[in-house]
Amino acid sequence: MSAIAWIATGSLAAWGWLLLGQGFFWRTDQRLPPNAAHARAEPRNWPRVAVVVPARDEAEVLPLSLPSLLTQDYPGDAEVLLVDDNSTDGTGKLARELAGRYGGLPLTVVTPGEPAAGWTGKLWALRHGTALARAREPEFLLLTDADIAHEPDSLRLLVTSATANGLDLVSQMARLRVASGWERLVVPAFVYFFAQLYPFRWINGRRPRATAAAGGCVLLRTEAAERARVPEAIRQAVIDDVSLARAVRRAGGRIWLGLAERVDSVRPYPRLADLWRMVSRSAYAQLRHNPVVLAGTVAGLAVVYLAPPVAVAAGAFAGDAVAGAAGGLAWAVMAGTYLPMLRYYRQPLWLAPTLPFTALLYLLMTVDSAVRHYRGRGAAWKGRVYARPEAAPDR
Repeated sequence: MSAIAWIATGSLAAWGWLLLGQGFFWRTDQRLPPNAAHARAEPRNWPRVAVVVPARDEAEVLPLSLPSLLTQDYPGDAEVLLVDDNSTDGTGKLARELAGRYGGLPLTVVTPGEPAAGWTGKLWALRHGTALARAREPEFLLLTDADIAHEPDSLRLLVTSATANGLDLVSQMARLRVASGWERLVVPAFVYFFAQLYPFRWINGRRPRATAAAGGCVLLRTEAAERARVPEAIRQAVIDDVSLARAVRRAGGRIWLGLAERVDSVRPYPRLADLWRMVSRSAYAQLRHNPVVLAGTVAGLAVVYLAPPVAVAAGAFAGDAVAGAAGGLAWAVMAGTYLPMLRYYRQPLWLAPTLPFTALLYLLMTVDSAVRHYRGRGAAWKGRVYARPEAAPDR
């Protein structure tokens, strides 16, 4: 057999293992825990909740997200604490205006000042917001980003899920916006790759084999946060959601992660450059800034995602029947595992065979992330650069 045939055969074997042995990562049926929508599962006494929203220069999206929090249909006591992280676009003022216009839950807007040494900006804002919230003695904290819109019953369902299932952390991966051509190509794959890295079933199982959360929507039991010493324990993390989940689990907390049905991101990423920045700012941190892990990741992506179409081309144009057959089967399995995510995002199924091209983009974004790191530019976000940020703790 030719070299490309051997590589294609290896890719096919890898896809056979990914299909059956990686926690059925490709399935999209991990939604809010059972009984969340049943009235009999609702708590008799609704716990007090403080919603903490870190916000830096979010005036563009705040009118689409903040009203959805203020108008939550929640039977218990709840309030919204928006932490204006030194915005220059009038985020804090706009938040107060929206609260005056929509009413609903009480809103408090605070400004923490510039981050102290050793803190990333978002976690500095969360530190200030959660400290203020704890003074109100809530049983739960809802940590949600300023670009996340919630359906009116979102908080009710989250709290019901946590109380009915004895969970300390309930997180939903918000449905990201998919409108532009680049968003259609890149966004569903972003969630697909995340689920492949952190299979939701492994996270949610009785004997967890993985740990992660989605930072856009995290309901956290206050007691668990105090035991885990968050956010102080993860103050330097760029990938703060995964770090948060690991800190909670290390402290003995029970966590759950799934796909959202009633929580959506309203932030637009219309251009490839916008999506590129979103991925590259933290991709190398995910690899713990390790060049050996980077090399292995690049090689793995090439064999698993890029080799199948190359093998099919070899079969068609060079007459390599073995390479063409193995590559075609691997590509078919790959595309098949991508279909559920495309359905979840309500995208045309013909996009499934384009996954190798999207994987190539992610490979280049990851390499670019490493280049930025070694140039001292690190993770850059909204005017701040973290030249040597820490990766998420691995235990």
